[in-house]
Formats: sequence, structure tokens, C-alpha cells
Amino acid sequence: MITVDLAQKTVRELNQSLHTENNIETHREWRVENTKGGHNIAVGLDADIKVDIHGHAGYFCAGMNKTAKITVHGNAGQGVAENMMSGVVRVKGDASQAAGATAHGGLLVIEGNAGARCGISMKGVDIVVKGDVGHMSCFMGQSGSLVVCGDAGEALGDSLYEVHIYVKGKVKSLGADCIKKDMRDEHVKELQALLDSAGIEEDVTAFTRYGSARELYTFKVDNASAY
Repeated sequence: MITVDLAQKTVRELNQSLHTENNIETHREWRVENTKGGHNIAVGLDADIKVDIHGHAGYFCAGMNKTAKITVHGNAGQGVAENMMSGVVRVKGDASQAAGATAHGGLLVIEGNAGARCGISMKGVDIVVKGDVGHMSCFMGQSGSLVVCGDAGEALGDSLYEVHIYVKGKVKSLGADCIKKDMRDEHVKELQALLDSAGIEEDVTAFTRYGSARELYTFKVDNASAY
């Protein structure tokens, strides 16, 4: 295991090491210490490596991740795992707004709460939040799944496309074109698989599914007032 102390190295130096082919071929496990809320930690990784970040992370931690398994042993700032492609990003604490924004794939697990716009414009990522999510979560969500084991704020799923949303707690309000849907057998199986992948134990029968009413895909004059 390689240990990088950010009291001695810069984030730029850390990321350069994580991108150097010789380093990642010979060292598959990395430990980052003394993060002090630094921004852009472990961004743009494209290797099957494991990175443990011990401390709080600032903006865009693990952004554009591909293949790597990244764990934040603390809280994460705005845009954690934004635009990730694959791999696993896990936040042991809370995450600020726009967690998993525009992400195309992989799994994002937040063991605490997530702020506003969690999963905004998500494009294939699976996001599992053990706590609550803030307002406008899954806004314009295109594909993937959002699992919320706590409560959801206002305008959940506003203008979404085909994301599957599962919420165990209360939803303050649904956004435009987001409706409650039946929980069929295939959705129960999907939800159980997501929870298993995230390592979270919950009663799947306690969740409610939400999805798109499919009325905003293309302009319809009868729905002009909804735009």
C-alpha cells in the first residue's frame, strides 16, 4: 500500500501519482491522509485500484472515476463522483449537493445524507443513499437508479426520463412529470440487488417506487403549462 500525506504533498502531486502507469501497475492500494477538505482529490482515475481517503474531501472528489474503488472516510463536498463512468465510490459520511451529477455508470454509496440535486442529470449510475436527500434530487435523471433509505426533499425527480427511484421514507413533493408507480416483482429484485451491492440492509417492501409519467419527452401543446 502507498500512503500519501497531503500535509507533505499537493493534491496535484497525488493525482499525478494516481495517473502514472508504472505506479498503478505496481501498487493497487492507496491511502490518502490529512485531506483537510481539499478539492479534486482522486479525480479522473482510470485503473482497477483502491483508494482510501481518510478525512473530509472538498469539491468534486472522485470525479470522472472509471474502474477504481474510492472510499471517503468522512464527508464529501459538492459534486462527489460527478460524471463517473464505472467503479465504486463510497462516502462514509454526508455528501453535499450534486452528488453523482451527470454520472454515466458505476455505483455511488452515501452512508449519511446527501444534499440538494443528488443525481442531477444522472445517465446510468446507481446511487444508494442510506440517509436523506435534499430538494431537486434526480432532476432530469435519464437512466440508472436512485435509492433513498430516508426521506426526500421537494421536487423529487423533476423532469426525469427513465431513472428508477426508490424511497423508503417521506417525499416532501414530486417534481414535474414524476409520479408514484407500482412496485412489481422485477423492481423488488432490482432494489434488493442495489442494496446488497451497497452493503445496506433494508426491508425492500417498505420502499415506494417513483418514475416518469412520460408527458414531457416531447412538446405537446396540451401540456404547455407544465413546461
